[in-house]
Amino acid sequence: MPSTLPWQGSLLDLDETPSFGQISDGLERITLGLGAWVDIRPGWLHGADSVFELVRSAIPWQADTRVMWDNVVAVPRLTKYYSTGEPLPLPLLTDARDRLSAHYRDELGEDFTSAGCCLYRDGRDSVAWHGDTVGRGATHDTMVAILSLGSARTLTLRKRGGGHSAYRLPLGHGDLAVMGGSCQRTWEHAIPKTAKPVGPRISIQFRTRGVR
Repeated sequence: MPSTLPWQGSLLDLDETPSFGQISDGLERITLGLGAWVDIRPGWLHGADSVFELVRSAIPWQADTRVMWDNVVAVPRLTKYYSTGEPLPLPLLTDARDRLSAHYRDELGEDFTSAGCCLYRDGRDSVAWHGDTVGRGATHDTMVAILSLGSARTLTLRKRGGGHSAYRLPLGHGDLAVMGGSCQRTWEHAIPKTAKPVGPRISIQFRTRGVR
């Protein structure tokens, strides 16, 4: 069973004022196939160490349940969803959403408007294989942008329908990942459990109107 560790930031990052770099700087686009792609921008948020505790404290995390095989089980992570039009809890998250909208607007054709938040408390917390296909994501190309804070976890991707994961993308503190094109319909993604001792991680997922 993995142990629970506190989040420990970098000594080099503690006194740095949090700020976003240009998304285009160091951005790498990975073509997945079937019209899907994922952008990776390492270290988009600079001075992010102080942000982790700020975000964790500002969000009213919820422990959810779901039905699985006729049983009610706990969702293995804490969550909070901010729908379109609902204010985000911190100006920095609003700034992140606006910067993403400005960068991707021409390609996306619209803005990011909602934010789903997940707190992975340790390596036992995870999210299973899925695509964000509730609403327009089931029939239309869209984008889901993920800002990762805290301990590094691996974002895995595979073609929809099962099989081995084709990509394993480590997301570290302050990193950005954007899944686009047909990714939500033709591919699946997950954050698997890990037996390694890891600290907590926060994932902020920015989506467009009508995509969940």
